[in-house]
Parts: sequence; structure tokens; C-alpha cells
Amino acid sequence: MPRTRTSQLSVLRRAIDCLPRHTREAMLVGIDNNTIVVGAYSTADGVCPMLAAHRAGGRTNFIAFARAWDEFCFRGVAKRRRRPRLASHTELVTLRSHIEASLLAEETVDLSGALTEHDRLRRNRAERERQVAAVAVPIREAPAKPRDRDRVRPGDPDRRRELAGQPGWRWLRIMRSYDEYEQALAELDFPQAERELTPSRH
Repeated sequence: MPRTRTSQLSVLRRAIDCLPRHTREAMLVGIDNNTIVVGAYSTADGVCPMLAAHRAGGRTNFIAFARAWDEFCFRGVAKRRRRPRLASHTELVTLRSHIEASLLAEETVDLSGALTEHDRLRRNRAERERQVAAVAVPIREAPAKPRDRDRVRPGDPDRRRELAGQPGWRWLRIMRSYDEYEQALAELDFPQAERELTPSRH
């Protein structure tokens, strides 16, 4: 997929930014003192920007810049039709502008402030961690689950407090009250008493 002019210019700018500073400075001198060509390292008519930088003292072998320069200058031209040629005035102005912008951006970037802020944040974080560790509550183990014999079993609610003042009420497993218990005993003993009072026919 062919790149647009904007994307090719972005690639060229990234390649320029990757060049060492002394190479960028030498390239500015080289493009002023040499005839610049496109599509070849050197021809009878001139040299490429990288060779011009070499001649000005900025020796660097960076193939990515050469490719980006050719792609930018030959935009829209198939590779099989590309022939070395002189760089146009617009191409040279673009190259010079981006080299100067790259150098200027490097000079205006102040990393000392960023490093100072990083150190401050790191110290603040360490202090917060110390404070949290000082007031941290130890993790308690979860209470053990009650055993089966300790669990409250379902059934009638315990109403001892509610009914303690009621006459004749007691809490028994079988009978609901002492009165019912006495009545049951009487019914159980009644046949025995009846047998004792009934005369024998023998």
C-alpha cells in the first residue's frame, strides 16, 4: 500500500531524529556546500545528504535515513522507474527545516525537571507505604465454623422467659406443661387403681 506524502514526511522526520546530533549539524553544512541528489549515494552531478554530512565531518552509517529520503523524494514513482536526479529546491528546504526543527527540539527538552519530579513522586510513594505499614491492622484468622453439636437446631422457640410467670407452665420435652404431665400420669395409673379396687371373682 503506497504511503501518503504526510506519512513519508513523518518517516523522514523520525529518521532525522535518530541521527546523532553531530551528523545533523554536519548535514546542514553539507547540503549548503554540495549539490544534493536523490536515488544514489553519489553521481557525477552530486552526492546524497548522508555523504554530504560525511564530508562535513559527521560520519554515520544510517541506512534508514537514506531510504526515508528516497521514499520521500520519489513518492508516487514506482521503484523500477526511479533514476538518480538532482534534489528539488522544495525537497532541500523540507530537509533543512526538519533538521533544524530536530536540533531545536533537542535543545528545548529539559529532562532535569522530569527527573526531579520522578524523584519526588518516588519519595512520596515510599513515605505513604511506610505510613500504611505503621498503622496496618494484622489480618485476623476467620473464626472456626461451629461444630454440628454446637449449632442451634430448628424446633420450637425457647419461651422460658415469656412463660416463666404462668401458673403450671414448665418446659418439658414431651409435655407442654406440668398439668398435662400430671393428667397423663393419672390416666396411666387409673386402670391400675381400678383393678385394685375391683374385687376378684375367683
